[in-house]
Amino acid sequence: MSTVLRVGVIGAGHFGRYHALKIRDVPHEVLSGLFDPDTARAAQIAREAGCPVMPDVQALLAVSDAVVVAAPAEYHFDLAVQALRAGRHVLIEKPVAATLEQADDLIALARESGLVCQVGHLLRYSAEHAAITQRMTRPLYIEATRIAPYKQRGTDVSVILDLMIHDLDLVMAVVDSPIAQVDALGAAVSSAHEDIANARVRFENGCVATITASRISLKTERRMRLFSQEGYLSADFVKRELTMIGRERGLPLPGTDGFRREHMTWKEQDSLFAEHAAFVASCLHGAPVVVDAQAGRRALAAALAVTGGIAAARARMELSGLIQPD
Repeated sequence: MSTVLRVGVIGAGHFGRYHALKIRDVPHEVLSGLFDPDTARAAQIAREAGCPVMPDVQALLAVSDAVVVAAPAEYHFDLAVQALRAGRHVLIEKPVAATLEQADDLIALARESGLVCQVGHLLRYSAEHAAITQRMTRPLYIEATRIAPYKQRGTDVSVILDLMIHDLDLVMAVVDSPIAQVDALGAAVSSAHEDIANARVRFENGCVATITASRISLKTERRMRLFSQEGYLSADFVKRELTMIGRERGLPLPGTDGFRREHMTWKEQDSLFAEHAAFVASCLHGAPVVVDAQAGRRALAAALAVTGGIAAARARMELSGLIQPD
């Protein structure tokens, strides 16, 4: 069995560059090459990362054991299928695919081939994810906010697939129950897709989550609050601070009949390094895939349900005369 994983990167954009540079730092992972149809951009990133530029995907696959698919989302499925059919492991940036049918095909192809198909939900490898999931296991209500100033990057998809999908994935990892109903609103402001969205997600076990995402805000804010019989948890992901009011952790709160208050902070963790280290462990040693294609499908299904909810809400507003059709 090989002790080195040769990894190629497809896509020299924002995330493709990060992946190419990070691979150099991960033990047992070697950057085999990079491909992007924008040859000038590919040459620039390849020089920075110290790897060869490949003329096409087939040439990259020929010198690689695995590939990172960091191309625009519309190409994720075709590129991942090409890699899996060539016998190569894949790490696909989120979203896993454009449709649930495509995600199902990837799940089946990875299962049939015995290859790793990992999805780049980076938050799963973060310190904040661990801090929350270790403290909350049966939430009743979750409120999540993820807003940021406008950037051109990511506008090839909606804010739901760009930003909200992170919180949808984290929420579903904590709740661990199928979605029963979604009500949502959203609007396109600076791009062709929704730039701001709000969703109220009700799960079959009764838990409710309210999630807001925006990429047209004046400031950056990333927060999550969770209520349960275990207590109350508030996390500020920008400040990297967490407060938990419960009965098991922290200092006693006088006059509260046994409740305790825990306040903790965490250092910024290199989540991308952790993601690649997990990918190497799965490809070389058969370790369980932390975020596999099935998990990617679950997050995609939630994002598409939010998108459908926004379309349904807009149709009702147009029918009532509240807004005018485009």
